[in-house]
Amino acid sequence: MKSYHKYYKIKASPEDVYNALVKPFAIALWTGAPAQMTEEAGTEFSLWDGDISGINLEFVKDEKIVQEWFFGDQEEKSIVTINLKQDKLYTNIELSHTNIPDSDLESLKDGWDNYYFGALKEFFQG
Repeated sequence: MKSYHKYYKIKASPEDVYNALVKPFAIALWTGAPAQMTEEAGTEFSLWDGDISGINLEFVKDEKIVQEWFFGDQEEKSIVTINLKQDKLYTNIELSHTNIPDSDLESLKDGWDNYYFGALKEFFQG
């Protein structure tokens, strides 16, 4: 099992970034795909037509999102934690993703950089 930890910076407020990550309508705008998401711990979510799915574990409005991501029959929980902090005109994003299957690490890195936070950055900054 592997872990991935990275920082991103997006020119938008933490409130706007948070809403873009938890509101289904906003998620669909920057991903181009329908999303199932409820801002409530214990609920299931699905992004990119089910390519990413799991359970929402914790929300701290405009500051933090914690989710369990599913990888097949994996026994250890793969946990994604996204922390948001204001920095002048930007939001600093701290990503921590634990218990990633070894075979999925490289594609996950690419996904986080290009499709998840890359797409979100493009959405806000054009």
